[in-house]
Amino acid sequence: MSAQPIPEVWPIDHVAERGCDAAPALVLRGDTLNHKDLRDRVARLAGWLKSLRLEPGTRVASWGSKGELTCLMPLAAPRAGLVHVPINPLLKRAQVAHILTDSGAQLLIGTPSRLASLEPGDCPAACQMLDENQAIGLAASAKPIGPSAADPGDLAAILYTSGSTGKPKGVMLSHANMWLGAESVADYLGMATDDVTLAVLPFAFDYGQNQLFCTWLAGGCVVPLDYLTARDVVKAAGRHGVTTLAAVPPLWVQLTELDWPDDAAAGLRRLTNSGGALTVDLVHKLRGLFPSAQLYPMYGLTEAFRSTYLDPALVDAHPTSMGKAIPHAEIMVMADDGKVAQDGEEGELVHCGPLVAQGYWHDAERTAERFKPAPAASRYGGMAVWSGDRVRREADGLLYFVGRRDAMIKSAGNRISPQEVEEAALSSGLVAEAVALGIPDERLGHAVHLIVRPVAGASDAETELPRILMQQLPNFMQPKIIHWRKAMPISPNGKIDRTGLYQELAA
Repeated sequence: MSAQPIPEVWPIDHVAERGCDAAPALVLRGDTLNHKDLRDRVARLAGWLKSLRLEPGTRVASWGSKGELTCLMPLAAPRAGLVHVPINPLLKRAQVAHILTDSGAQLLIGTPSRLASLEPGDCPAACQMLDENQAIGLAASAKPIGPSAADPGDLAAILYTSGSTGKPKGVMLSHANMWLGAESVADYLGMATDDVTLAVLPFAFDYGQNQLFCTWLAGGCVVPLDYLTARDVVKAAGRHGVTTLAAVPPLWVQLTELDWPDDAAAGLRRLTNSGGALTVDLVHKLRGLFPSAQLYPMYGLTEAFRSTYLDPALVDAHPTSMGKAIPHAEIMVMADDGKVAQDGEEGELVHCGPLVAQGYWHDAERTAERFKPAPAASRYGGMAVWSGDRVRREADGLLYFVGRRDAMIKSAGNRISPQEVEEAALSSGLVAEAVALGIPDERLGHAVHLIVRPVAGASDAETELPRILMQQLPNFMQPKIIHWRKAMPISPNGKIDRTGLYQELAA
C-alpha cells in the first residue's frame, strides 16, 4: 500500500496573512481590528518577544482572559521562534505552578490578579512575570518582524491536558499540526470571508484555539467572549451577527433553554460540538431552535487535535454517530487481536496521519503508552495515537462511540483527572482515603463525585473539606457531591473497589 502524501503546510502564524486588508478580523472591547491591523499587531508582538533575546524554543506562557494578548500570542510566540504555553484562565495556583514548572517557562504574561495569586517557588527561577497590559504597551512600539520561515515540523505550542492519572501533561504541537488542523476545519465547515465566529471556548484547549486559526485562515472575523451566563452568548450572537458557534454539550443544553431573538438564531450558519457526545434529545432541540444552521457533531483528542465529524446531512438519521475522519486524518478501528476490526466489531480508535502530535513534553513513559507505531494497514504509517477509546465502524463507514478505557472524567467539556481531585482532598489532612468518580449527569455529561473516609478525630471535616477544595481546585473540578464513609469497600485484590462505588452511585 502506497503512503498517503502529506499536504502542503506552513508555519502557523501564516494564518494571519490570508484575510483582505480592510475586512474585520478581531473584535476586542472597544476596538475592532481588520486583517491589516491583525497582521501588524502580530508582527509587533512577535518583534517585542524577539527583542527579549530568549533562546529559540524557549517556552513562554500566557494566563489571562480573552483579549488582545491571548488572541495574538498563539501566532506571535511561534513567529518569534518561541513555544507558546497557553494556560486555562479557570485554573488556580497549584495547577498553574505545575504547568510553569513542568514546561520550564521563562516568561509568563497574564492579568495582574492572576499573577498576584502565585507564590514564591511557583515559577521557575528564571521565569519573568509581566502584566498583559504592560506587554501590549511594549509591543505597540516594537519593531515588527515578518512571517516565520520555521520548519513546519518545529515545536510551536504545548497544550496541557489532564490524563486519567497524575497531573496535567503537555501535548507538543508543531506548526504543521496546528496549520493542518485549521485547514481541515475551515474546509469541512465551509468557512468563508464573511463568517463571524463567536469564540466562547478557552484558547488553552485545541478546540478553542482552532476557533482563531480556522476563521482567520478563511479570512473571517473572531469575536472573543468570556461569558458569565448563557444569555451573554445569545446577546453577543445577535449583536455581532455571528455565523459560527462552537460549544460543548452542557453549554448547548443551557442555550436551548433560552429564548433566541429571530435575527440571532437565523444568522447562525453552523454549530459545532465536541468535548462530549450530543444526546438525541439535544440534537432535536438544536435542530428545532436553529433550523437554518448546519449541525456538526465532532470527536477529538488533544493528542491528534480532532479525528471525526458527522456530515450535517446525516445528523437527523444518525444522531448518535461520530461520523467519519476529518481531512488529513486516518481513523482505524483495531480489534483486541491486533487486526483491523470488522464492520460492527468493537475496537480501539487509532488516529494516524499528520495531525498526530509530537508526544508529551518531557514524559517519555506516558508518550510511549499513547503514541505508538501506526498499524501495518495504515496509509500514512509513522506514529499514531492509540486513543484508548472503544468504537465500532458500521458497514456505511460511520463510527459510533462505545466507551472509554481509562477513568477520565469528562465534565462540561473539561477533562478531569480523578487523581488530581483525590490528591487535593488527601492533602487537606482531613481524609484518609479518597476516590473521585464521574457519575452521569444530565447537564454536565458527567459530574464529579468524591467519596472520602475522614481521619479519626476530624470533627470539622465535612465543613472544612469543601472550603479547602474550593481554594485548591478550579470550579470545573469541584465535586458536585462529597460522600462521607466510615469505611471504603475493598476489592478481592486488596484495593478500593472503584467499580463497586461507581455502580452504587450511578444506579
